[in-house]
Amino acid sequence: MSQFERILNGALDLFLTAGIKSVTMDDIARHLGMSKKTIYQHFADKNELVTALVKMRMQQDETEMDKMMNEADNVIAQLSEWMRCSEEMLSRMNPILMHDLQKYHPEGWAIIQKFKWESIVQRLEELMLKGIEEGYIRPEIDVRVIARMRILQVESGFNQQNFPAPQFNVVKVQQQFVEHFNYGIVTLEGYQLLNEYQNKLKKTA
Repeated sequence: MSQFERILNGALDLFLTAGIKSVTMDDIARHLGMSKKTIYQHFADKNELVTALVKMRMQQDETEMDKMMNEADNVIAQLSEWMRCSEEMLSRMNPILMHDLQKYHPEGWAIIQKFKWESIVQRLEELMLKGIEEGYIRPEIDVRVIARMRILQVESGFNQQNFPAPQFNVVKVQQQFVEHFNYGIVTLEGYQLLNEYQNKLKKTA
């Protein structure tokens, strides 16, 4: 791991715990056991560090999603694995972190928005079109609408006004959304295949 990556990963550890605003460059240096001068050799300021971190995470998530989709046996397995992968990504997101990113680091926030509305939506549209062709997903759905609805659904689950903690567990909320979404778009054949895949996952859990 390069020093550049080590700094980003160390910063991420702190951001996931405490959000971005409350973490200083001194905190990051202390956490990593290196001088602040070393960090500034790689990043002009905290905002540049945050932007670089967001870019790194988006690239890693994109690679992970592509790998998962290429390894799945069929479109239902791909869809289920894609959702599981998304859940894992989302479960790492601290609401405070996302709030701080949106409010104090608009460049990093814009990268996430582009990734969400282009990369993720495009992949979901492609998956659903493939499922329609194979007879597993209902042909009457408009994949452009449903893909964007799914993104908004996920965002709604993270909204503390909609699902305030500690009354609601954010991961469980997202799991409910995933199940509702998956079973809502499949045909009878897709429903049966989805059940088989879910049962397979339970046995291996």
